[in-house]
Amino acid sequence: MQVASEQQAPFVDRRRGASNGSTPGFERRQFSDSRDSGRPEVDELAKAVDQYKLMHRRRFITFEELYDVIASLGYHK
Repeated sequence: MQVASEQQAPFVDRRRGASNGSTPGFERRQFSDSRDSGRPEVDELAKAVDQYKLMHRRRFITFEELYDVIASLGYHK
């Protein structure tokens, strides 16, 4: 139960874009904070997947697309 004296933060419709003068077209990435894993090869893969998603305008990628990204980094079986 809420007390009437408590104030709630106003609703912000983020779909309309930022009105604070930030760069238009800025995209928030889902795992951008996890890039500092301490393992350079993991960080390189995370950046490559993120770049692939940006280039192909994809929010999620398939296993086949992930394999293509890994292969582009030089992996081969």
